[in-house]
Amino acid sequence: MKNIIGFFSRYIPRHIQQRIAHFILIILSPFFRGQRYEDPIDGKKYRKLLPYGQLNKRENALAPLSMSLERHRLIWLLLKDKMDFFSANKLRFLHVAPEYCFIRKFKKQKNLDYVTGDLISPWADVKLDVRDLPFNDNSFDAAMCNHVFEHVIEDYKAMSEFYRVLKPGGWAIFQVPLDVTREVTYEDFSITSPTEREKHFWQHDHVRLYGKDYGKRLENAGFVVTEYDYISEIGDELAKRYALPIGETVFVCKKPE
Repeated sequence: MKNIIGFFSRYIPRHIQQRIAHFILIILSPFFRGQRYEDPIDGKKYRKLLPYGQLNKRENALAPLSMSLERHRLIWLLLKDKMDFFSANKLRFLHVAPEYCFIRKFKKQKNLDYVTGDLISPWADVKLDVRDLPFNDNSFDAAMCNHVFEHVIEDYKAMSEFYRVLKPGGWAIFQVPLDVTREVTYEDFSITSPTEREKHFWQHDHVRLYGKDYGKRLENAGFVVTEYDYISEIGDELAKRYALPIGETVFVCKKPE
């Protein structure tokens, strides 16, 4: 199972992964049911979750039915407990590279004017390039774009585009793979081969490895950045039950009013 998941996550485009995996995991999910773990997104409980990852397989990472990973479950809890995402009267929300575990849930939210975008995914409403978003200035109340900037050489331009399309006072969540042992983000654009990129940047299609200065890079694009260590607030017991990514910070970025 680990080898199959590793192959899919490394060599198969994400939207195809999700389409195929969805049907397979519906069949397999009854064999994983139990009480040890809980997916807060759909409330399903499991005795174990699936491993996931390219270079290093993470145990108990992927929830079979929602297909949520650790970071998705953490973001869901933060949106529910710390943001006005579910309670605001109306939010125009831009979701770029939309994750399968969120799409159907967000589409059902009556308080959202929900717009999805992606460069290649057939599930997205709008085909777009994050370096040149096809929206007017001040168009959205909120946005989310996770695990995308590490694929984009001009990441500052992409960050600036999100800043442009957000309304004053609007907020966004931008998660990336983060190497917390690095003070400064590691970039070397002369590294172009997939093998070398995987070695240096953790994945064959990454162009950098972000360090602890990631929040500063977002601030340089104009955002006021809050770094939430929300797992510490939740506590160890719930963090284990929800299989959350221990040590991961959530970057909530606000455009000044």
